[in-house]
Amino acid sequence: MKASELFIRSLENEGVEYIFGIPGEENLDVMDALLDSKIQFITTRHEQGAAFMADVYGRLTGQAGVCLATLGPGATNLITGVADANMDHAPLVAIAGQASTNRLHKESHQVLDLEAMFLPITKYATRIVGPEVIPEIVRKAFKVAQTEKTGACFIEFPENIAKMDVEDTPLRVKHAMPPEPAAEQVKRAAELISNAENPIILAGNGVVRAKASKALADFAQQLGIPVANTFMAKGVIPFRHPMALGSVGLQSNDYANCGFANADVIICVGYDMVEYHPYLWHPSRDRTIIHIDTTHAEVDAHYSVILGVIGNINHSLNRIAAQTAPHQDNTMRTLRDGLIKEMNQHRDDSEFPVKPQKIIWDLRTAMDLEDIVICDVGAHKMWMSRMFRCEHPNTCIISNGFASMGIAVPGAIAAKLAYPDRKVIAVTGDAGFLMNSQEIETAMRLNIAIVILIWNDASYGLIEWKQKNQFGRTSNVKFTNPDFVQYAQSFGAHGVKIEQTEQLMPALQQALQRDTVTIIDCPVDYRENLKLTETLGQLTLAN
Repeated sequence: MKASELFIRSLENEGVEYIFGIPGEENLDVMDALLDSKIQFITTRHEQGAAFMADVYGRLTGQAGVCLATLGPGATNLITGVADANMDHAPLVAIAGQASTNRLHKESHQVLDLEAMFLPITKYATRIVGPEVIPEIVRKAFKVAQTEKTGACFIEFPENIAKMDVEDTPLRVKHAMPPEPAAEQVKRAAELISNAENPIILAGNGVVRAKASKALADFAQQLGIPVANTFMAKGVIPFRHPMALGSVGLQSNDYANCGFANADVIICVGYDMVEYHPYLWHPSRDRTIIHIDTTHAEVDAHYSVILGVIGNINHSLNRIAAQTAPHQDNTMRTLRDGLIKEMNQHRDDSEFPVKPQKIIWDLRTAMDLEDIVICDVGAHKMWMSRMFRCEHPNTCIISNGFASMGIAVPGAIAAKLAYPDRKVIAVTGDAGFLMNSQEIETAMRLNIAIVILIWNDASYGLIEWKQKNQFGRTSNVKFTNPDFVQYAQSFGAHGVKIEQTEQLMPALQQALQRDTVTIIDCPVDYRENLKLTETLGQLTLAN
């Protein structure tokens, strides 16, 4: 067979269902081999969109999402999405065609050293230098991408290698399992938690990746310890759980942050430092930190771990709980009551433009609890992270490691492919929407029904928020938008413009029932941003 055929068989062997990408001259043989494969190629309208699709697919399924581009500009267009997957710890394998190896040593048309370019933004980057190494390279790329901490890998495939003949078979797939936690670590953790006066749990996305959400909820319930989660761990403990404190990460004196200020022992479970820097929740550097994860802790002056319990998170939590004395209800429970009150405050608000709190209330009410929302990056992300209630993990996907704008629309397409029986909504600002709105055509062509909810403020809203907060004035953040309803219709999609607040709920409900793409243009009142900052600044620890 050709090397390109062996390559595709190796991808099939890894369980690949979809490849997101754009065909090019240097991957002609790979594209032809795909015609005889059960793998479905999703032709996108931009390589960044393809990378974001692979990113979100990997995060939702735990299996590496795959994206493909040609050499040069095709490959460089992948970079933002690949970096996002790597820093968000989503398993992804990116593939790019390359010129023939007899051109790589000199200045040549469209030739860049792609292996070197992707090396800093992946866990593993390599070039296929001969057909006989294909089974090993593909197996290694998927193994590294899918092993904690999961992330991105890159394979460069020169076109002359792809044409060569080879006789070989893919390697056997064996998934790595995290080790068992050491008994002495479990015992010591139980002692520290039993003797704590005010313990608190900081749960990160590693709990979602380890499928340890139930173990965490049981641990918190049994021991009476409140849980705050990072943005990317929303739903890791059901919000209705009596120990759930909601999300932390606004970098202000938030409710849950008050809990950290009062805590003497902080139990970090599946915590990714890239999401929420320790100096924001541990400025004093004097608390006892217990690190429970599948990998050892990153070194940081504000993350001085007293004890690391390393291994299978499910087993670590269950075994520690079995040896730990439960705690009585403490004052941090009142923090939860304050957050619930704030969430409910604007449920019946009818002012227009629509307040962020009201948009989120209507969105949560219109969606089923297992439906999926993909949140873009901007001011709306801060509100969604704080106020959108989740009862299940991976039902609100937020990029908070690399935090790249433009992820929502392509991410929603990937989410619908991964979970076709669930409703999917892309929540995005007007700025992030237009960064990858070309992928609406991809969704329409493939009959993928998603809802796109645009928070329209004609501005880079998060930057405007920060500028006003820091300087009292704005700088170069305003822009104009097209008519989003006509824009939707030009793709053959359905467009809705919200002109009064009472329209939003029925518009969402109707959109979720349509078997096509619906774009909802919702003007948002971001005057609430500074009010929130002011409120958080005034919050005290008195209960």
